[in-house]
Amino acid sequence: QVQLVESGGGLVQPGGSLRLSCGFSGSIFGLYAMGWYRQAPGMQRELVAGISPGGRTNYANSVKGRFTISRDNANDTIYLQMNSLKPEDTAVYYCNADRGRLAFWGQGTQVTVSS
Repeated sequence: QVQLVESGGGLVQPGGSLRLSCGFSGSIFGLYAMGWYRQAPGMQRELVAGISPGGRTNYANSVKGRFTISRDNANDTIYLQMNSLKPEDTAVYYCNADRGRLAFWGQGTQVTVSS
């Protein structure tokens, strides 16, 4: 069973930066597309950024140029570097592992952008 553990959330001022990490265990990391999603109060969960097993990335328009997703296949970990954070980035951020009909979620980490 795949397990995902996120870390790195917290409170940051507008314009600041945070780096989220997601550790993967329980299967072969290189077989999974990985992604970061977020869910703000009262809103649907949305894709923030994704990365394929081969390293191809995609981003939500709202974070392009500010966020960078990466994967470390040697350590079964993905990262989300978030720069120039805005109050509207405030949400619970979830790590996702996807392999077709199999999908797994982490427990989420809170990111709050506020002065």
